[in-house]
Amino acid sequence: MGFLNYHPYTGYELKKIFDTSVRHFWPADQSQIYRTLARLMEQGYADMEKVQQEDHPDRKVYHITDAGRTELLRWLAGPAPLTETRSTALVQVFFFGQLSDQEILARFEDYVATVRAILSHYESIPRMLDPYYAEIRSPRERFFWMLTLENGLGSVRASLEWAQSVIDRIRRGEVPQH
Repeated sequence: MGFLNYHPYTGYELKKIFDTSVRHFWPADQSQIYRTLARLMEQGYADMEKVQQEDHPDRKVYHITDAGRTELLRWLAGPAPLTETRSTALVQVFFFGQLSDQEILARFEDYVATVRAILSHYESIPRMLDPYYAEIRSPRERFFWMLTLENGLGSVRASLEWAQSVIDRIRRGEVPQH
């Protein structure tokens, strides 16, 4: 509903804006977006308008309703729901004692490479948001968008620093042996 509060969008357009803005903390696939739009319409929080096109199928453009705007503001003003964090990678690390130091080192080096790629992607997000800044001209909104990116960058940098410190400790021979 947050994006629909800014502007009416098609499901396809919502997927694009998700992928360039909030994907680093809230990924959504196309089918999930359409299921959510259907649920929002059932609850009276969104409406859909069919826009005819000559050479293409009709576009389905979704709009937030007054009830949706009220619900969005209620949700924003409420407490943030805390969710459990799950990490398959950390479950693997938990049991890494069963591998050799070289195998563990290789896994952490791969992890560092992946985290660096994620960091590079996160650092490019402000440029990807430029088209949306033209639609959402509020500097206040942009400020809060960037706060989420700041959090993501901090988390990724902390993960990178941690993984690099593990690599350094393995190379220094600090890992207890059987």
